[in-house]
This record gives sequence, structure tokens and C-alpha cells, in this order.
Amino acid sequence: MAETTKTLKLTFLNSKNKKTNLSVANPLENLDEQTVRQAMNVISGANIFEKEEVDMYKTPQSAQYVERVVTDVFNDAEDKQD
Repeated sequence: MAETTKTLKLTFLNSKNKKTNLSVANPLENLDEQTVRQAMNVISGANIFEKEEVDMYKTPQSAQYVERVVTDVFNDAEDKQD
């Protein structure tokens, strides 16, 4: 059986101009560009995501919905739960 998951992948440049991603699981469907840009600007402007003195989400770059389909060939773990 196939399982499909959807995430919203937000790509930013950090304060060292390197790409960094923030993924949102189970996002609202069909968000428009303006809504996503506004949310990314809020994240960027908050200046609360820092790692080793690097601002992780400094400049919004892009956003994409990403769908992932996983199809089991076999899964013995499911049988052992019964």
C-alpha cells in the first residue's frame, strides 16, 4: 500500500549566504505566494533561529510543496505488532 505525505519546503539564505530549509508537515493546501512570502518574512524578521551565531533564516528564497510517496515492498514490522 502506498502512503503519500505532503510538506511545504521553505528555503532561506542564512547569514553566511548558505541555503537552509524549513519544512512544514501537513501544510494547508493551495497557499498563495503572498501568504507564504509574508509568513517567511515573519520568520526571517523574528531573528530567533540561530545556531552557532548564524542566523538560520535570514533571507527568504523559495517555497515548494513536496509530495512523497512510499510504497512498501514488504514490512515485517507491521506483522509483529499484532
